[in-house]
Amino acid sequence: SLFDEPLAIAVQGLGPRQQVTLRTSLRDETGELFQASARYQAGDDGELDLARCPALPGGSFSGLEPMGLLWALQPQKPFWRLVKQDVLSPFLLQLEVFEGHGERPGRLLAQAQHERAFLRDGVRRVPVREGRIRATLFLPP
Repeated sequence: SLFDEPLAIAVQGLGPRQQVTLRTSLRDETGELFQASARYQAGDDGELDLARCPALPGGSFSGLEPMGLLWALQPQKPFWRLVKQDVLSPFLLQLEVFEGHGERPGRLLAQAQHERAFLRDGVRRVPVREGRIRATLFLPP
């Protein structure tokens, strides 16, 4: 699954040591919303690189977790799970940067959209039906 491929997230152009909240969100194929957020402080140069800057307490996670904004995604609907039905289409991940660390997001400073694909080009899907076994075999190119 390409969904687990590392994603480099960095924010430039912030003020020195500026406090920001990053939020990711996506909707599954049924339209249910999943979100995660983390609080950060930019470096002295106004840059924030999630591979080097730990998340501060108060968000969905804390500590040095470069992929935390993906693995910490939580459903808005209780007990809902993020399950991909159609692996041929990507999830659309929204990334937003907000000013400050308040309970309510501050001013929106930046946003981006990222497609999280599941299959590399050339991967073949082979349905498996043997007795009571139902599966899908994914073969590399």
